Amino acid sequence: MNILIANMSPIPVYAYGGTERVIWDLAKELVKLGHQVTFLVPRGSHCDFAKVIEMDPTLTIAQQIPDYIDVAHLQFQPKNCDIAIPYVVTEHGNAQLNEYLDKNTIFVSHNHAQRHNSDSYVLNGLDWSNYGELDWKQPRNYYHFLGKAAWRLKNVKGAIYVAKQAKQQLHVLGGDRFNFKRGLRLTFSPQIKFHGMVGGQEKLSLLNGSKGLIFPVRWHEPFGLAIIESMYFGCPVFSTPYGAIPELVPFECGVLSNNADLLIEAINTQKFDPIYCQQHVVENFNAERMAYGYLEKYELAIQGKALNQNSPYLMKECQNLEWHES
Repeated sequence: MNILIANMSPIPVYAYGGTERVIWDLAKELVKLGHQVTFLVPRGSHCDFAKVIEMDPTLTIAQQIPDYIDVAHLQFQPKNCDIAIPYVVTEHGNAQLNEYLDKNTIFVSHNHAQRHNSDSYVLNGLDWSNYGELDWKQPRNYYHFLGKAAWRLKNVKGAIYVAKQAKQQLHVLGGDRFNFKRGLRLTFSPQIKFHGMVGGQEKLSLLNGSKGLIFPVRWHEPFGLAIIESMYFGCPVFSTPYGAIPELVPFECGVLSNNADLLIEAINTQKFDPIYCQQHVVENFNAERMAYGYLEKYELAIQGKALNQNSPYLMKECQNLEWHES
């Protein structure tokens, strides 16, 4: 099968780039399974296992799809429906209220699909071989937060509160001590260390030294790559129970609550098996499983079957969810 993967951001990715990391691992796995992959992506992209076509912003997506492609896999909602070949669309975020999505939309978790009046989803997965071997003997002296800390709904403020009350060190991966984007935030506590938008070996080393992820988000996570990345490094998860998070974190791997006191108590009293946390994500959220899931969707599209009977839409607000501190 000749598959086109189209994305609005360049590949590969260094730091955050969740979507780019997922589609890179998906494409690599599809090639391993015997398929041909072509990326349609912006200038500056490169890939050593798939063909890369530079996206031309002056043309429609349909005009840039080569004749040899069997199915197109878009990572964004198409602005028009003039695509003549079979195609599917992965929705990586939450839609806006009253926004209707393409009938061939695929969501990234069961909860994500359900909240958009759909049952079409493929769970994200990663190629865990990229993360290397863990040093299980390395001292673990702190907890971590992983995500775009400048985004208020990620609630790094809540993570800092939990860490301070639990008398634990917190390393923030994905944010700075001085935040001018959401008003002025100055965080001077010696318990909190900020690392900015880290990637590569620096990120992996920091995760390998953590006792757990503190992640009290205040929105419905479509999936939560930060969670499975952290669990791969043996980190239990202390998070709010919103969106797909309960699908990712069984009770053996963490505690989910929107009450800060319960998370603080869990951090100080409960123990989790780090090897079980890793095995859970390796078995359930891997690139091979994701690739087979998408191949099923590609086949449906090629057969001319819509993935949703009706256009999916976000059924209710999914932001500013409850978070309780004493």
